[in-house]
Amino acid sequence: MVAESAAGARAGNGYFVQSVARALSVMRSFTAERRTQTLAEVARETGLDRATARRLLLTLADLGYVTSDGGHFELTPRVLELGYSYLSGMSLPEVAQPHLQALARELNETAALAVLDGDEIVYLALMASSRLATVKINIGTRFDACTTSMGRVLLAGLPEAELEERLGRLQLQRRTDRTVRDVQSLRAEIDKVRAQGWALVDSELEEGLRGAAAPVRDRAGRVVAAANVSVHAGRTTPELVERDYVPVILRTARLIEADLISAVG
Repeated sequence: MVAESAAGARAGNGYFVQSVARALSVMRSFTAERRTQTLAEVARETGLDRATARRLLLTLADLGYVTSDGGHFELTPRVLELGYSYLSGMSLPEVAQPHLQALARELNETAALAVLDGDEIVYLALMASSRLATVKINIGTRFDACTTSMGRVLLAGLPEAELEERLGRLQLQRRTDRTVRDVQSLRAEIDKVRAQGWALVDSELEEGLRGAAAPVRDRAGRVVAAANVSVHAGRTTPELVERDYVPVILRTARLIEADLISAVG
């Protein structure tokens, strides 16, 4: 529904091709929680009428991006081609990987790197730990930025006008009892991240999951990514994460920055 309304808001632009926007909204309606969907579910998630959603799904199926058993639709691995050129052309994941490996090894926890894409974060690099099995995360996994430590770091790095625009249209979804419930509270958390230079999110994305993150900046000082460590809340406290984990994450982010600047310099 949000995707369709956003597309409608831009439809007045002379260059805007609404059919492309609608097709992309259909593809984005599939998530880790909605790997397969019926026609009715796709229509509901995108805000499209059933006839339009059906034509788009069948077109995507003809192109090889969607498969169907007659009643349910599912994305195919071919969708990965759409992001391959972007990911393969980036030095950031390659630069970050050895530092994430060192971070994960030092803390014996899951370490990751993500960027901001719309209102979501996208995982670009990951060193998973067997100690964190509650959340399935892979390269390309997306989560709402507002409920994650990396997301809040990335939101805090936005220019003020862009942040205000995003917060003005944001629709918060409650994932757990601890998920931030209103935009004012989220804004306060983002201001806190800006002031201290790192973020800590406790059981807002998933109950029992605690994450801390730090920004990764480019040569111009712009926040281009976030590095984080995710831990099970039963093994830590927020105070322990701040004392023992955050300094290591901050150091890792600085090392990634240094290598990134050298790689693109």
